[in-house]
Amino acid sequence: MDDLLTVLDSPDLLPTRAHAGDAGADLRAAEDAILYHGEVLVIRTGVKLVIPYQYAGLVRGRSSLTKNGIIVLEGTVDCQYRGEIGVMMTSLKAGPSLIRKGDRIAQLVIVPVGLPSFMAVDSLPGSERGENGFGSTGI
Repeated sequence: MDDLLTVLDSPDLLPTRAHAGDAGADLRAAEDAILYHGEVLVIRTGVKLVIPYQYAGLVRGRSSLTKNGIIVLEGTVDCQYRGEIGVMMTSLKAGPSLIRKGDRIAQLVIVPVGLPSFMAVDSLPGSERGENGFGSTGI
């Protein structure tokens, strides 16, 4: 995949990887915000980009924020979307959390996606797992 065409509010908001080979590129806040317990905010990133056909961008949390009770509500950026990427965040902390412009708030992972058609059928073929769902394989 080639470099992604990216439009920015500011050059310092360009998504960056901390280390060569990292799957996720850090997204930064384009604004200051205060996040209160249980509230869901969409934080602007100042980033618009072109994702190639048959790829998608997955917005993921950063472990350093998650361990401190700041949760990113994951999202998908489709290849046809041309608007600014926003990061939905919530807080599990009792008090307010300050998000500052330039803070690394999420990661963007670009992944290939299959685009199969869906077909209605009366039943599915069997498998070893069958319909066993959550917790079916034990702890």
